[in-house]
Amino acid sequence: MFSYRHAFHAGNHADVLKHAILVQILDYFNRKDAPYWVIDTHAGAGLYALDGEWAGQSGEVVDGLDRLLGAPRPPELVTRYLHAIQAFNPDGVANRYPGSPALTLRALRAHDKLRLFELHPTEIEVLQDTLRQLGAPRRQVTIAREDGFDGLKRLLPPPTRRGVVLIDPSYEDKQDYRRTLQAVRDGLERFASGCFAVWYPLVQRVQAHDMARALERLPVEWLHATLTVRKPSADGLGLHGSGMFIVNPPWTLREELRAALPWLEKILAQDEHARHTLEAGGRSAAGSPAGASPARTPAREPRAAARPATAQKRSPSRK
Repeated sequence: MFSYRHAFHAGNHADVLKHAILVQILDYFNRKDAPYWVIDTHAGAGLYALDGEWAGQSGEVVDGLDRLLGAPRPPELVTRYLHAIQAFNPDGVANRYPGSPALTLRALRAHDKLRLFELHPTEIEVLQDTLRQLGAPRRQVTIAREDGFDGLKRLLPPPTRRGVVLIDPSYEDKQDYRRTLQAVRDGLERFASGCFAVWYPLVQRVQAHDMARALERLPVEWLHATLTVRKPSADGLGLHGSGMFIVNPPWTLREELRAALPWLEKILAQDEHARHTLEAGGRSAAGSPAGASPARTPAREPRAAARPATAQKRSPSRK
């Protein structure tokens, strides 16, 4: 269970989708003065060296973040994400990639709280060092070496009654799909108005499909975005895309995703099978209809692949 290291995958296409949405959600929560909590069930190391041993070995950032740097006319969702990345690279060269703890810490105000869970013995040591380097106040941020699925239960509802829960396990263990679904169900019983953001991989596993369909049957308002960048491999291995399922999403997120997903599909496409979907439905936490039947943005017809990335590391500032 401790074989997974996110540093191998830092800045890849899945991180782009997940973190662009996370940055948007945090920006939305900051529009009100009222404090809120962010709970990250699988925090990882927090900050990754893109020119280091782990990320440099895999090179997945080349087909992720690197393709966005300098790309023309990014939509607002992507622009906000790139600005957040730039904050961790003040020299203008994207050599550091912030994970969800670092991105969240940057967004929080002094009266907001961050609660992190990480079970990997090495990752949590790196995470602790990262937060010290970033100057995270102890009164604001806590880290628990604990299974985030179990730890989440005792933190809900947060005292502020405003909060974001990010659930993004590695899914190396097939039980993670079942446990993610149960965590959302249990979480909603304790914190019906909470915003739950679930990341999951698009892989050739029936558990991934079943979890997504089960989440769509929850009696709450939700958004479901997926981004596929290539055709699944013949051996069934590898990540050909990812999805984000958001319960009780910001009301602004749907329109921003409508603008951003076609752009991301074009920029991140690795072959003609790239596509995206955006679905919405369910009911609000108060029980009123959140809209008509789930609205589905159909996948686009196959098209030419986007140009390949031309540089390993480019300035995160837009040209």
